Amino acid sequence: MKNTTKRVYIVLLLLVAFLGGLGFMLYTFITDGPTWVADRGNEHIYSYGSLTVAGTIYDRDGEELVSTADGERIYHESEAVRRSTQHVVGDPEGYISTGVQNLYRSNLVGYNFANGIYNILSSDKGCDIKLTVDADVSAAAYRAMDGDKGTVVVYNYKTGETVCMVSAPNYDPLNKPEDIDSDTSGYYDGIYLNRAISGVFTPGSTFKVVTAIAAIENLPDVYEKEFYCTGKYTTGKGSGNGDVICFGVHHDIDFERGLNYSCNVVFGTLANEIGAEKLTETVRNLGFGKNVTISKADAVRSTFDVTDATRLDLGWAGIGQYTTLVNPCQMLMLMGGIANGGKAMIPYLVEDSSELVDVKGKVNTDFILSAETADKVKKLLRSNVENYYGDEKFPGLEMCGKTGTAEVTTGDDHAWFVGFSQREDFPYAVVVCLENGGSGYYDAIPVANAVLQALDED
Repeated sequence: MKNTTKRVYIVLLLLVAFLGGLGFMLYTFITDGPTWVADRGNEHIYSYGSLTVAGTIYDRDGEELVSTADGERIYHESEAVRRSTQHVVGDPEGYISTGVQNLYRSNLVGYNFANGIYNILSSDKGCDIKLTVDADVSAAAYRAMDGDKGTVVVYNYKTGETVCMVSAPNYDPLNKPEDIDSDTSGYYDGIYLNRAISGVFTPGSTFKVVTAIAAIENLPDVYEKEFYCTGKYTTGKGSGNGDVICFGVHHDIDFERGLNYSCNVVFGTLANEIGAEKLTETVRNLGFGKNVTISKADAVRSTFDVTDATRLDLGWAGIGQYTTLVNPCQMLMLMGGIANGGKAMIPYLVEDSSELVDVKGKVNTDFILSAETADKVKKLLRSNVENYYGDEKFPGLEMCGKTGTAEVTTGDDHAWFVGFSQREDFPYAVVVCLENGGSGYYDAIPVANAVLQALDED
């Protein structure tokens, strides 16, 4: 009798183990099935590691950016479109890790739990994806960059719809250079990197927008303050002090004109008056250093650390130098949040896909800015264009914005422009960052205007 009981227990244990293993196998099949199917060893959809059979990727107007024909991927007829959308679309080998062809490959090949890849085996094509990007607007941005490295991003700050995301350097996917992986000249450095999502850069004077927000929120008399610019701001005497150099001599100047003329004396002084703790609090409230996911791609975090900063260091940090590094999409959300009354929409790139509903219209909850402060900063950024850059730089756009010319240790300065149109019928924000591109005023503004004018005419 005892032997029979033991045998029953053993059988029950084996049954439990079998059912547990079956359940675990079913769970992993459900959760990991799309990854297994899309593995580059699957010869049904890959040839020598390159995706050859998958659905069509369209732009927002229905133009085919890449499709499948006779077992190979076919790209848009325009080289400018192919290059300008390359980092969003991605490459068939998956080297561009944030590209749609990599992140959404299980959707593109038409996988679903019920029939696996039956559809692609029977019809020789997968499921289609429609993007939010505009092919013609992207091509206009690419041409305006004129060979510079960097990125141009434009999105609707009321919805998060990203209509342009161009990264350079890039290459023509129909004519991939043979020496791209063996080059030692530096010409192709970061060519598989989408600089909008995976890049961080010294922000230069664009960061003065952040310092301005901190000043408005922490210094009640900031609008009444008067500064005197002799071409430098001396933080004090002794260790940890020194001069923050201004590019000009502005003499008597107030807060608004300080932002108009991008006066380092004004913003170096403000950074120290605000203090490291309050400035860091503002930076964090604006989402810097937090995780943001853009259509399955995790954007690189911006970094700001003045923990051990001296007064001189803090002065430089307040004008966007020191060790601060920002992600272009973070700057895009900053502009969008200001334009949209304190609500920063998260950018998204995928409009529609079979068996997929992408995140749309999602507010960045890590971004905290009052509507009152947003309105004040919007007026300051509008004043920059009206009183310094000139509306003729952005015909018909009613632009608000800020340039930046960021000093870096190697090469020429980075050229920045961040801003947005306040036209009700044209709710778009733009970020231009040209690596070693020169001047924000002379080099980045024309690129921003070119891409927005192309969008306005589209």
